[in-house]
Amino acid sequence: MAAEIERKFLVRGNSWMEGASGVSIAQGYLSQDPSRTVRVRISGETGWLTIKGLNEGISRQEFEYPIPLADAKALLGLCLPSVIDKTRYRIPFGGHDWEVDVFHGENEGLVLAEVELADESIEPPLPAWAGREVSEDPRYFNSCLASFPYGKWADS
Repeated sequence: MAAEIERKFLVRGNSWMEGASGVSIAQGYLSQDPSRTVRVRISGETGWLTIKGLNEGISRQEFEYPIPLADAKALLGLCLPSVIDKTRYRIPFGGHDWEVDVFHGENEGLVLAEVELADESIEPPLPAWAGREVSEDPRYFNSCLASFPYGKWADS
């Protein structure tokens, strides 16, 4: 069984960007049931289908499969309610590969950093640009951002 264990942080400033290059990502959700989400993603020129189980703390089951790019494009058209547009940067720090996502479109202004861990007990060193931890705040789950974008939070 595949597992995803990750911690998620808001990002402060832009010092992390020095020398970083990113890849464009479009992702949408075929199912947003909290106990199982089904995601379609295009990352660069590669398509992916991902099934994730219910979050238990910072862990959950995750199954991810490459799919033909044409299929991924067609499946994005079936997603609801909106497709997330972001640029992902990989930043090595403290023996871990951090992923910094800069969101665009309806989620403009949101910048999140994630670090995947082999075990929940691991406390990775935090870079100076890692702000408040939001690992267990569902508003920052990409599946939630697809249906209630960051840009609409001020309205609620």
